[in-house]
Amino acid sequence: MEHLLQPWPWYISGPLIALIMFFLIYFGKTFGMSSNLRTLCAIGGAGKKTKFFDFNWKAQRWNLIVVLGAVIGGYIAHHLLSVPTNIELNPKTIEGLSQLGFENPGQTLLPAELYSWEAALSFKGFLILIIGGFLVGFGTRYAGGCTSGHAITGLSSLQLPSLIAVIGFFIGGLIMIHLLFPIIFG
Repeated sequence: MEHLLQPWPWYISGPLIALIMFFLIYFGKTFGMSSNLRTLCAIGGAGKKTKFFDFNWKAQRWNLIVVLGAVIGGYIAHHLLSVPTNIELNPKTIEGLSQLGFENPGQTLLPAELYSWEAALSFKGFLILIIGGFLVGFGTRYAGGCTSGHAITGLSSLQLPSLIAVIGFFIGGLIMIHLLFPIIFG
């Protein structure tokens, strides 16, 4: 049981992801979390007003089950199959986060300065949620998929657009953490 409570090494989780991708490709399926938002809008009747949502959403039910499984699995993993441990961060990262006002960096996976009701209900937190949500939604639609869809499905099926998108995700992440993050929290 102890080995289930620790993070799984790459040589276990990587082949498991590859095995799932082999099955999906074999059955002609493409995996992606953000495509479920389109499916949910189609279920809600958005296809009557916008052609983008007018498709056979019933063919995507399996992907909704994957999302439900991810939510349930995440809950079980966090509450039942993990032990609280500090995150190993570089001392310079800890110092930098402390200078930006983060208390106890590395001691929680989700810092309270970002992931708490107090932070979400503050003016700055509310703006971060609105602007961040808009940018994620726009980027996902513009790129034709989200990080999981491009990085897992797209790269495993050797799609050049997914490689370009993943490179863009990393560049965007670097811009965020090195240029925008200090401005937002500085």
